[in-house]
Amino acid sequence: MESIINKASIGVIGGSGLYQMEALQNRQEFSLDTPFGRPSGNLVYGTIDGVSVIFLARHGAGHRLIPSEVPYLANLFALKMCGVKYIISVSAVGSLQEPLAPKDMVLPDQFIDLTKQRKTTFFGQGAVAHVSMAQPVCTLLSDLLAQAVAELPSQEAVQCHRGGTYLCIEGPQFSSLAESNWYRAMGADVIGMTNMPEAKLALEAQIAYATLAMVTDYDCWHPKEANVSTDLALKNLLENAGKAQTIVANTVRRIGQQMPSSAAHNALANALVTPMEAMDEATRALVEVLKQ
Repeated sequence: MESIINKASIGVIGGSGLYQMEALQNRQEFSLDTPFGRPSGNLVYGTIDGVSVIFLARHGAGHRLIPSEVPYLANLFALKMCGVKYIISVSAVGSLQEPLAPKDMVLPDQFIDLTKQRKTTFFGQGAVAHVSMAQPVCTLLSDLLAQAVAELPSQEAVQCHRGGTYLCIEGPQFSSLAESNWYRAMGADVIGMTNMPEAKLALEAQIAYATLAMVTDYDCWHPKEANVSTDLALKNLLENAGKAQTIVANTVRRIGQQMPSSAAHNALANALVTPMEAMDEATRALVEVLKQ
């Protein structure tokens, strides 16, 4: 396992319906301890056309973790320990706007965090940092995802929407009708349960982050469409799972070719308030990893 550390620049976090990466070659599965405990499950190292990748199933093997139970800090810190500089997050979402239809894909560029129970930062315990979340998604990474979607074979073509706001709720329950209408009034475009604090932690770890959001339903606001249910969401999700595999693999290839310089890679440059020498040894060691 030690030979894998710092060998993979690209991480893929698979959500519902994406529990493995079929394109991975030379697979090595391993466990990893972090200062924040263990990740959701074992990490899987592999290559796609020679490009090194680390894959992590967000909900663990067998989809055992509800969104509130996902160890977000351990997941992101483990990927950082492995040398990851780019993260592709794959997520199932509900649509809050008519044009974003089930089976479409969305590349959101903003987030609203309405979670209630999750620790949302690596900092504290003697280290203070205030990372800007004005631009939480790496535009360059989203561009590469969009290119990969556009180049799907014609028989697999999918409608892809650039930009939009992902609203993250605690879950695991779906929204009430009143909540769904409230979210629409906020101007949110899609709703999910897992991209917060994931996107915040990625920036704190100076990792470029982008989401491939797969629309499965219209939540419960739509007057003519069925209310969201687990069966409906999984049915539509699984119909797009193969396309998501192709998109992610092709995006990995593109990242490997270009290795774009992202603003996220310097997110701590003006965010860290506490001098390193003022931190205790354990905190300083943790921050040193985040700054790499």
